Amino acid sequence: MSYQNTSRLTFLGTGTSTGVPVVACDCEVCRSDDRRDQRLRTSAMIEINDVRLIIDCGPDFRYQMIREKVDNISAIIFTHGHRDHIAGLDDVRAFNYVLNKTVDIYASKDVVDAINKEFPYILHEKRFFGAPQLRFNIIKNELFNVDGVSITPVEVMHHKMTVFGFRVGPLSYITDASHISDQEKKKLYGTDTLVINALRKSRHISHFSLEEAIELIQDINPKRAYITHLSHFMGLHERIEESLPDNVFIAYDGLKLDI
Repeated sequence: MSYQNTSRLTFLGTGTSTGVPVVACDCEVCRSDDRRDQRLRTSAMIEINDVRLIIDCGPDFRYQMIREKVDNISAIIFTHGHRDHIAGLDDVRAFNYVLNKTVDIYASKDVVDAINKEFPYILHEKRFFGAPQLRFNIIKNELFNVDGVSITPVEVMHHKMTVFGFRVGPLSYITDASHISDQEKKKLYGTDTLVINALRKSRHISHFSLEEAIELIQDINPKRAYITHLSHFMGLHERIEESLPDNVFIAYDGLKLDI
């Protein structure tokens, strides 16, 4: 395995919990031939030199790793414990088998509890043969470090659920948010690249709408911003992007950004 000196963000998935297209849906977005309208569950990969971090590990994790030809990862960092963000954890076994390594997991205690409920055989004291080999690192709302990369959690609210976004140098990545306190918002100022969720154009109880996301972007004033965690209700990629401010873009699966 070889790495190049780089700082890069790859959008592994940019869709909400149903993905796009949605099963059995016949809307114009779900029928679209534009690959930018075909969205796996939201996840991202940050590469900084020889450190490769995965943010969230949803049910499409295996395919995302194959599609991007990922041959090693340094750690998986979780935003929260909803199933569309943790359900692919069993597929980490491939890295255990092929590389003979234990994979580091960074997550809040609430997320670890959700993983234990979803995958009881992983953390069981009588460990099931063949279960993923994981090393759990509990994170709180304070700076932590992964192989020399400093990561600042940003606490946001997903309706009544606490979720972590992450600031890594000039990049801020936030998904599944419906509110950010003024105190936590301070961590985002000075961001060059802001990734923020917006589920649809109309308001939603647990996700930003497109209008709310744009208001936040204008407040933070990054050099550029990308919308992720979209549902099919948002509309066609091409049409949405035409209506956005000049520094705001719709993310799509496989998009790579230098950061």
